[in-house]
Amino acid sequence: MDLSIQIPDAPDVLHSFLPLFRVFKDGRVERFSQTPFTPPSDSEDPNAVTGGVRSKGIVISPENKVGARLFLPKTIKPDEKRPLLIYIHGGAFAIESAFSIQYHNYVSSLVAEANIIAVSVEYRLAPEHPVPACYDDSWAVINWVTAHAKDRQGPDLWINNHADFTKVFFSGDSAGGNIAHNMAVRAGQDGLGDGVKLEGVILMHPFFGDGKPNKLWELICSDFKGWEDPRLNPMAHPGSLSSLVCGKILICISEKDIIRESGQLYYEALKKSGWKGELDLVDIEEEGHVFHLLNPDCHRAGVLMRRVVSFLRG
Repeated sequence: MDLSIQIPDAPDVLHSFLPLFRVFKDGRVERFSQTPFTPPSDSEDPNAVTGGVRSKGIVISPENKVGARLFLPKTIKPDEKRPLLIYIHGGAFAIESAFSIQYHNYVSSLVAEANIIAVSVEYRLAPEHPVPACYDDSWAVINWVTAHAKDRQGPDLWINNHADFTKVFFSGDSAGGNIAHNMAVRAGQDGLGDGVKLEGVILMHPFFGDGKPNKLWELICSDFKGWEDPRLNPMAHPGSLSSLVCGKILICISEKDIIRESGQLYYEALKKSGWKGELDLVDIEEEGHVFHLLNPDCHRAGVLMRRVVSFLRG
């Protein structure tokens, strides 16, 4: 995304973060990037993407319009249990969707390549729904999913029949990587329930603060707590990093990513924190932010996919 784009503000604009959105004095929000809906593959739409993977939508909190898209390999056998990935999309907390073509295709590809099942989280977007809405919504989806582990009598048969709750993974890209980290922190604080184990976390080009003012964060927070807020800048809280309950973490960055430093700082802070898990860093040369979503068929996207699949299978 070209952050140098110039869009003149109208006199009735209250505040803006270009080129993502601007908020007018009457409360209207104008986004400069639209996210067309892509149907799940189990729908009757002939254009729905399949790729050997079934998918369907789930409404989890109707009042908040919080939901998810579930993904299941078509070749899975009855009652076969597979690792469970909970994926959280990026988009600066303000754009994109689990139901967009990019995220539908990417999660479908992960499911097909790694032979796992996945839940892609649809959370409310800022600025209409400021932080902490994205965290609360993601945690609500996680709780809904892990509640199936208690007696395998949850509301969704795919999860009841096929989720291996001893091999749960959180992942996300950009702002979704930030949310995934914070969900891992909350899992350590509040637990995921009996029989559920957070095996690993994958952070793809994650967004974090560095202790300096960040206009986006200031605009989208309803409970602004400064630049050392652990949700924004976990590197300033080594005790929280050292207590992460997962067994392994994979951090993915790329050479030309405009927020490359976020992942690097997180990696270094986690190494120094005393965390006892397995930590790995993947650094892809010559590529920019979320290139694997924008150009999924390129060679380096394939390299990154293989590293992520290996992490999920290992």
